[in-house]
Amino acid sequence: MKRVLALLFILSIGPVFSENNIIAVVNNNVITYNSLEPLLTDASSKDHEVDIINQRINDILQVKRAKKLGIEASLNDVNLALVEISKSNNISLEQLKAYPEFLSLKDEVSEKISILNLQRYVTKDVTIDENKAINICSKELSNSIKQIKIAQIIISEVETQNDQNTAIKAFLKKLSKHISKGASFEGFAKLHSQHSSYSNGGKTDWIEVDNPTVAMLDSLKDNEVSKIYLTDFGFAIGIKLEERFVSSNLKQCTEKLIYLKAEKFYSNWVSGLREQAYIKIYHDAL
Repeated sequence: MKRVLALLFILSIGPVFSENNIIAVVNNNVITYNSLEPLLTDASSKDHEVDIINQRINDILQVKRAKKLGIEASLNDVNLALVEISKSNNISLEQLKAYPEFLSLKDEVSEKISILNLQRYVTKDVTIDENKAINICSKELSNSIKQIKIAQIIISEVETQNDQNTAIKAFLKKLSKHISKGASFEGFAKLHSQHSSYSNGGKTDWIEVDNPTVAMLDSLKDNEVSKIYLTDFGFAIGIKLEERFVSSNLKQCTEKLIYLKAEKFYSNWVSGLREQAYIKIYHDAL
């Protein structure tokens, strides 16, 4: 009788074990059928099932690497995300915690945050050449705006017993006369400018022509020194160096290009993780 009961027990639990077969191994982790059952049940083909398993493998590798780098999701990050989930579903956090699958949800949130942290870490230095972005974006977008580069000599204070503003303007007028007669603006900027840009001759990044002061600088002829103008750092004189026209949506377009480049870079990086890992998918178990 015991043998019969044992046989019946084995037969009764057999389907359970078959449903929870190990369908993949990645390093020291196993992936069971049950862990992916909702997704696998909805899969449209065997290839689709394999794609689902590969995505799970990628997630495991990314979470492991995030933990190794010490950038996995913190308890505070997870709790904040759970609060947002409860708010978006118009329920309290206590009600969310009463959800039967809450622990699974919490683990999923932790994984997603860890992977996001890893993506940011790996792609933090991804950039795109400014000129390349302009060339690409100019073909896609219209409504150009004008930008200029200038060089400035900015003075915030001088040694004087008289009125500071008057003394600063007098000093700048003196420099302007020398530059107009052929003296090097760059050399004077390096010698006299009291702004951090002095080290590169007072040169600025690209500035949008969107206010009267920049418009005045934009109107300057080659090697013409501007009149004295006020900046946030003191009084200044400047010369115009370059001009260009760019799309009014250049910033958004550049951000999109960087995102696409980072996405490709990260995808290749994850492929590198896979190459370093032991991975086996049991196709017969599907």
